[in-house]
Amino acid sequence: MWPIIKITYREMISKRIFTITLIMSLAFLLLFGLATGYAVKEMKESFGGAGTEALLQKNFFSTQLLGMGLYFGSVITALLAILSSVGSIASEIESHQIDTWLARALPRYKYLLGKFFGLASMLGLYALLMFLGLLAINQWVGGGALAVQVGGDQILKAAAFFVSMPIILVCVAMLLSSMTTTVTGGIILIILYGISFIGGFIEQLGVAFSNSSLTNIGIISSLVFPTDSLFRQTTLSLFDTADDPLSFASQGIFGTTSPPSTAMLIYTILYGVVALGLSIRVFQKRDV
Repeated sequence: MWPIIKITYREMISKRIFTITLIMSLAFLLLFGLATGYAVKEMKESFGGAGTEALLQKNFFSTQLLGMGLYFGSVITALLAILSSVGSIASEIESHQIDTWLARALPRYKYLLGKFFGLASMLGLYALLMFLGLLAINQWVGGGALAVQVGGDQILKAAAFFVSMPIILVCVAMLLSSMTTTVTGGIILIILYGISFIGGFIEQLGVAFSNSSLTNIGIISSLVFPTDSLFRQTTLSLFDTADDPLSFASQGIFGTTSPPSTAMLIYTILYGVVALGLSIRVFQKRDV
């Protein structure tokens, strides 16, 4: 299995999409740093006072700015996960490169798990660096004006949920790659990802306006594809403090007015595990 993991590392690094994503990620972090810097200047000029209202406004804008960065960072990470993994099996079947490995009497489940662990570890590391980069910019550039006050436990919990998002996507991508072609699997996964995030916003709006229909639509979309619950839990873990009576995680479009339940988080984990298990079963029966 280890040789498959090493080859997966090399293949992913050699792909043009990986290089382009790294360059665009650095550009995104630079842009986020510039936006944070300009926002700090504006905040000092507009809310320079030390009153309660000024403090509340600073806390609100600081969480929203970092929440926006995390949101677009998660989108970039998700797109890299989809484009890198959806063809991991299908493209090699189409090009018959997989015949070389299967001719060595290598069990198919080991081949698939090698691909999974290689992709999941690389994308997990990328997601962690993206998360820490955004948080470091917020703390360093934001300074005393826009730096979100967070503790070590909050950072660890939020990072764990943020890193889990691309791993769940890889699980589903392996299933689609074992069943369909690269293009078909990519289209399906991008649509599922879009449904999840749009449904997440619909659910938050439904809770905010006490509209049960919108809330139910959001819940159903989360059951179809539950990655949005991981993003919501990321922001909730990072912004919401147990000893703070005023939570800023529930404010703004990147906040969480309807926190994911423990059952939903367990469902999300099982969703990925089942998808990976089904991918092994489908791949073992597929005629290559």
